[in-house]
Formats: sequence, C-alpha cells, structure tokens
Amino acid sequence: MSVLTQEKVIIAFKKLGQLLSKPTDALENTFFSAENSNAWFTTENIKKSVISFSEMLNEADIDNWFQSVKYTSTPKKIGLILAGNIPMVGLHDVLSVLATGNIALIKLSSADDKLIKAILSELVEIEPEFQNRIEYVERLKDFDAVIATGSNNSSRYFDYYFSKVPNIIRKNRNSVAVLDGNETFEDIQNLGADIFDYFGLGCRNVSKIYFPEGYDIAKFYEGIESYQPIINHFKYNNNYDYNKSIYLVNAAKHFDNGFLLLKEDESLTSPLAVLFYEEYKNLADVEDKLEAKSDQIQCVITKTPLKINTFDFGQSQHPKFWDYADNVNTVEFLNSL
Repeated sequence: MSVLTQEKVIIAFKKLGQLLSKPTDALENTFFSAENSNAWFTTENIKKSVISFSEMLNEADIDNWFQSVKYTSTPKKIGLILAGNIPMVGLHDVLSVLATGNIALIKLSSADDKLIKAILSELVEIEPEFQNRIEYVERLKDFDAVIATGSNNSSRYFDYYFSKVPNIIRKNRNSVAVLDGNETFEDIQNLGADIFDYFGLGCRNVSKIYFPEGYDIAKFYEGIESYQPIINHFKYNNNYDYNKSIYLVNAAKHFDNGFLLLKEDESLTSPLAVLFYEEYKNLADVEDKLEAKSDQIQCVITKTPLKINTFDFGQSQHPKFWDYADNVNTVEFLNSL
C-alpha cells in the first residue's frame, strides 16, 4: 500500500474544500444526474450541501480538527452504511475514516449513490493514494469496525449483525427550536432555513418548536413566508395535502399557512410539511424536557441562553467538523480502535 501521510491528507482535504467552493463541470453534471434519480435532491439542495461541506473544509477548521485526530500506521477496515435522506449526508463519516488513516468500506444508500462517489473521485484526483483507502461494497464483509446510520427499525438489525465488532449505530434523531418571544423578523426568517432546508428531511432539521405561552403564531408565519415556494415541489406538496386532509377529517386543531401545518403535540418527530409545537410557562421546564429527550435530539436552535449546547437560528445545517452526528465523537471512536 502506498504511503499516505497525515500531512498529505490535510493538504488534500484543504484542496477539496477549495474545489467544492467552485465545483467542476463534471461535478455539476453529477448534480443533474442525482436530481434525475431522486426528486428530493434538487440541484438547489445539492448545491446547499456542497457549500456546507466547502465551508466545513476551510483551512483553519481542518487544522483545528486534526489536532484531535490520531493517524494510525496500521489501517483498519471500517464498514460504513450511509444514509441517503439528504445529499451527501454520509460524507463526514467517510472523511473521518480517511483522516484517521483507515480504510473506508462504503455501502452507499440507493437514494444517494452518485454524489459521494463523485466527491471522492475528486479527492482521489487531488491525492491518488486515497485510491487504496476507498472501496465501494454492496455487502459489508471483512471489516474491523462499523459505523451504520439508519432508522430506529434498521438500528435493531445493525445492533444484531454488528454486535461482535466495535460500532456506532445511529438511530432517528430530530432537532428542536426554542423561542422566547423576543425574536426579530430576521431571526424567524433564519429559523425557516432550519425547518425547510432539504425539505425538512434531515436530522438537523427542526421538527418541533417550543413557544412561550400566548405566543402570536401569526408572527412566526410572517417570518417564514419567504419559504412559500417550497409548496411547488410535488413531493413536498403531496405530503402537505395528505397531512392536511388527515387533520381536517379528524377535526384535529392545527394552524395552516398554505405550506406548513402547525400542530400541538408532545412528540419530537413530526410528519413532513408539519411542525409540532408545545407552549411553555418557563424555560426551566423546557430544559428539563430537552434533557429527558436528549437521546432523541440532534440540535437545539435558539438565541435564548440554555444550559445545553445550542445553535443560532439558520445554523443547524452548517455544522463544523466537530459537530458529530448523535453527539458521538466519530474520531474518538476511530482513534480507540
């Protein structure tokens, strides 16, 4: 196997970040191809994801992140079962495996089987020695550890099949927003990105919101009005129409602005085109609820000071390298092997 040093990896990651800020024609063609294969992957959303990764792969953050990365001289084979709910969502796991000097055995999602391949092809162009560290597989075998992302149902199978090797098994997660009533119009508009980016399909998308008691819902709807064109996407529109008809038939109390339904519900997981909400009397109660459900929450979006880690409005889909999925430090896991 060719010698791939940590220094070479760092240089290659920095060059990849620069490339993603100005995608090649070949990459642009892949965007259109991916959209034709998966209607949820609009060119606009693919470009959002590419921009997010280009921001993540900035030189300062790469240098900062690599201070916590141990580079092994004895590469292990890491099986990766990637999700496909939003474009390139599994790329961070692949980069983490490569950053630690290991070999990525990649089981792509059928929903996202073009984009990650195209990005990693560019990485190999930048540093050909990565060719020996990336392998695409239909079925995982001969692996030393596994990182698998899926639903709560699939996680039970993953737990069974991969119990004998070190593993990270990810389940469903959702993100929530906490308002205190002092938000500006711009704050609510930014929150719209946390709700609607990628049609709300990601674990970092807000699916539940906490309003202070007596909050004026009209103020919230006014702030997100600029996202109205989302209803023109036929798949999103189908979900909106379906959920609206269910609430109407069941005479379930809800709010409706023509593209997003608001329904009071204690659950964190709302259907697509629906945002669940709860009202609260004091923030301490909200913090207790969030603490009790921390294993189901990916991000908390707010400007209100809370005792837990939070993101500002509009920032949930712009994670840093160290904002790990499920709050499980992937690099620490890989370093421990």
